[in-house]
Amino acid sequence: MTPFIAQGTTLGEHQELTSFIAPGATLGVMGGGQLARMFVHAAQQMGYATAVLDADANSPAGCVSHHHIQADYLDDAGLAQLAACCAAVTTEFENVPAAALKRLAATRPVAPSAEAVEVCQDRAAEKAHFARCGVACAPHALIAEASQLADVSDHLLPGILKTTRMGYDGKGQARVNNPAELSAAWHAMQRAGAVTSCVVEKLLPLKYEVSVIVARGANGSVVHLPVQQNLHVDGILAVTQVPAPNLTAEVQTHAIAAAEKLAASLNYVGVLCVEFFVLQDGSLVANEMAPRPHNSGHYSIDACDVSQFDLQVRALAAAPLVAPRLHSAAVMLNLLGGLWFARGASAVEPAWEKVLGLPGAHLHLYGKTQARAGRKMGHLTFTAATPALARCAALQACDVLGLPSF
Repeated sequence: MTPFIAQGTTLGEHQELTSFIAPGATLGVMGGGQLARMFVHAAQQMGYATAVLDADANSPAGCVSHHHIQADYLDDAGLAQLAACCAAVTTEFENVPAAALKRLAATRPVAPSAEAVEVCQDRAAEKAHFARCGVACAPHALIAEASQLADVSDHLLPGILKTTRMGYDGKGQARVNNPAELSAAWHAMQRAGAVTSCVVEKLLPLKYEVSVIVARGANGSVVHLPVQQNLHVDGILAVTQVPAPNLTAEVQTHAIAAAEKLAASLNYVGVLCVEFFVLQDGSLVANEMAPRPHNSGHYSIDACDVSQFDLQVRALAAAPLVAPRLHSAAVMLNLLGGLWFARGASAVEPAWEKVLGLPGAHLHLYGKTQARAGRKMGHLTFTAATPALARCAALQACDVLGLPSF
């Protein structure tokens, strides 16, 4: 397949964001899911046209974008079309192939870079990067082949076995309590698909979880959202609270500094989320990075004067980055597809009228045509003058929708 070359560009150049891209230009995004949809909305609000590359004819972002290029991520013709119409390109998802981002970067500025995304795509590379930056992570061991199973220290068990690639929202993970379970889980992952290596992480005494979302510009400027406290259920984010109710000043300072250091060391441009565990002794441990806006930052659309998607647009357009201001306390509830089947086997629309009658309710549905268990269909954000009021309204919504309390 012949590599594409955008008109006026020499193949092999690495295009940089050197000057402001003014509204009226077209910004591109690889991927057409809900994160791309919210990026498109933010870009359009600022006056940019948008182009989405996604193979799904009904993709949430493609349905609201000026241009939808219906093609696979590695399709040369599709990539050429995206490059031809865009001033710069970003990605909505870390599992977009880095090879596609590298091809685009030869002709158009791409942020974040393929090199930064590659680190986040591989748990082993990610943990090595944490170590280089002096950011603590869980004790772990890489298992690339069966012979290495016997080398895993008993100190790492009980633990969590994770595929090094293509794992998110609890996918590609298994809890293992002893060497026999570790071996069985590793072999099961090998049989399940194209898994070449895994990481086993020591199970740590978790107190709570937080995330830090930073935005970094091509000029090195960096800003961050407030630190979010997160609750996961079955490996999927269920609730985010801001301000974080259990957060200490020391943990907050440490988490923000670590996230900014990780972004700078990657020469990162764009929005980066770093998820952390806070342990029972108060220590902070990095879990993983997402090279994109994050589910835990969705509250920023309604509770901040600048959202994570506004920052993604600004970073891609080399526009000034301004520190977001939290103007309301917020609680975000994730809405998964199982909610549509709470009353039986047939999908039934949840009781939105009751939910929208609650104070401070902001409903965001993603335009997905079919609900299914575990699928992210939307989110609810409750804003209020105080954290207690936001939590109260969110708990009422949980009662209406049949969601677990928190």
